[in-house]
Amino acid sequence: MKIKKAVITAAGFGSRFLPITKTIPKELLPIVDKPIIQYLVEECKEAGIEEVIIVASPGEVAKFEDYFYGSATNIRTLMIRQGKLDRWDKVEQVFRLPKITIMPQDERLPYGNGRPVLTAKDLVNGDEAFVVMWGDDVVLSQKSAVAQIVEFYESTHCDGVLAVQEVPDDEVSRYGIVKLKEGTSDEVEAVIEKPKQGAAPSNLASYGRYVLTPRIFDYLVPDAVGLDGELWLQDANDQLAKHGVLKVKVVEGEWMTTGDPLRYMKAATKFALKRGDIGEEFEEFLKNIVF
Repeated sequence: MKIKKAVITAAGFGSRFLPITKTIPKELLPIVDKPIIQYLVEECKEAGIEEVIIVASPGEVAKFEDYFYGSATNIRTLMIRQGKLDRWDKVEQVFRLPKITIMPQDERLPYGNGRPVLTAKDLVNGDEAFVVMWGDDVVLSQKSAVAQIVEFYESTHCDGVLAVQEVPDDEVSRYGIVKLKEGTSDEVEAVIEKPKQGAAPSNLASYGRYVLTPRIFDYLVPDAVGLDGELWLQDANDQLAKHGVLKVKVVEGEWMTTGDPLRYMKAATKFALKRGDIGEEFEEFLKNIVF
């Protein structure tokens, strides 16, 4: 059955980026000339997703609406007057993205990364699987990460798929690391959060790309709080793995987080270097920086 919907969580505070996130949601910060979240929506478009549901903090909904739906006719008029309408083509690309539904996070639910997913339950809870994406994870790849996990899900029988990337031994303590069921190469037993080096069950780090089925809502419920009294999607995934079949897909490409200023700048640099219009000149600039 074709996957038609995706949920992007964009309801965090972005406190590591203050003061800019006082005004601009972290997911709208630019990587070159597009906001982080547009790269995620474009992944969905490549995968054939028909509707993207963005769950935002209540006070930020209008800012996402303005970006994805704002007509900016004054800018278009100026581009026409200056004979630079080709610059407007990038804006038209935004309007040609899949249907985008922006909804406020339900603040009555327990805090945690499961809250925005549970907020969107009524929009995705049916017979079909759906995609979930963390709004601060980006993937640099030939084929979009979403397309890869969707194709994997459609080719195998399971109740969900976690995108994973192999990480070095000295980085396992930073991530949720997958423990596979004995005798399998891709079935999840559990995800161990930030294991110590030497105690990690594998080098497979789970990150913000998932295919889930409505069965996740058997376990992602308001009273299923875990560590620090928070509602964790991974706790629900662990229960799904225990009672069903949850698989991993090693995505071809490079996963990067934009969750803090340093990693955001690293991701922006790598994306810029891959740009056909500026990449070569930017690389030359970086090589010639003198401190």
